[in-house]
Amino acid sequence: MSMETLYVEDARFEGLDFVKKPLDKKEYENCIFKNCSLSGCDLSGITFSECEFIDCDLSNAKLHNTSFKDVLFKGCKLLGLHFDDCSKMLLSFSFDTCVLNFSSFYKLKLKAVVFKNCKLHEVEFADADLTNAKFDHSDLTRAAFKNTILNGSDFRTASNFSIDPELNRMLKKARFSITGIAGLLDKYDLVIE
Repeated sequence: MSMETLYVEDARFEGLDFVKKPLDKKEYENCIFKNCSLSGCDLSGITFSECEFIDCDLSNAKLHNTSFKDVLFKGCKLLGLHFDDCSKMLLSFSFDTCVLNFSSFYKLKLKAVVFKNCKLHEVEFADADLTNAKFDHSDLTRAAFKNTILNGSDFRTASNFSIDPELNRMLKKARFSITGIAGLLDKYDLVIE
């Protein structure tokens, strides 16, 4: 098998259903996936470098040893994904207007990760390093933060988060709005007016 058959560069995949015809186990660099269905697909072992996923559905895809290097997800449905199964080497991505409910980032190092206009309901962030992460206008209803490193993270425009400072001691320089401060005091059942 020649090297060219294992590597795809600068390609555009639009409106494809990879549920019916699985995505080839290759390395994809600088590719765009638009309006593609990858729901429940096995993406294990595939490398995506500097790729964009736009308006795609990757819900419940298998990500065992999948590499995401500088990948943008925009307008995507990403329900129940175990990003913690991905290859940890050079792992970096950002999310814009995505639904990530029930996904897991357990124990991942995601310094400066950006979640913009995202739904992050019941997402697992336990033991993750989210130093300088940005949760811009994102909904964190029932997202789990425990032993999470949140130094320098920005929650100023985030909503519905509940972060216990006693269970997340690495909060130095984290940013919160005055209206969001209640999310740090939830466990005390206080009435803040």
